[in-house]
Amino acid sequence: MAVWGIEHCADAAALIVSELVANAVDHTDCRVIRVTVTRPTPGLVRIAVVDKCRTLPVLRTARTDDERGRGLAVVEECAWRWGVDRLPWGKRVWGELKCEIDG
Repeated sequence: MAVWGIEHCADAAALIVSELVANAVDHTDCRVIRVTVTRPTPGLVRIAVVDKCRTLPVLRTARTDDERGRGLAVVEECAWRWGVDRLPWGKRVWGELKCEIDG
C-alpha cells in the first residue's frame, strides 16, 4: 500500500486479507491458497484469496455469543464491495477498497 501512496488503506487491507485467508484455511481442505493484491484502477485495490474448493462462502449473521462466523461480515464492513468468482477448479473470494492517493 505504501508503494502506491495509499498507506491510509493499509489497516483495512490487512483485515480483509486476514479474514479471507482465515476463511480459506477454516472452511476448505486446500493445502495451498493464493493471495493477490492488485490495483485495477488508481483509486481501487482488490484483495483476493484463491483456493481449489468449489464451495462458495456464505455471509452469516453471528450471534453475540458466537466465537466464529464473522469473517465475511468483517470483509463486508471494511470493503467497498466484495464477491466471489467461480473458477473451473475452485474460487476466488475478493474484497475491494476505494483508496485515493494521499496528498
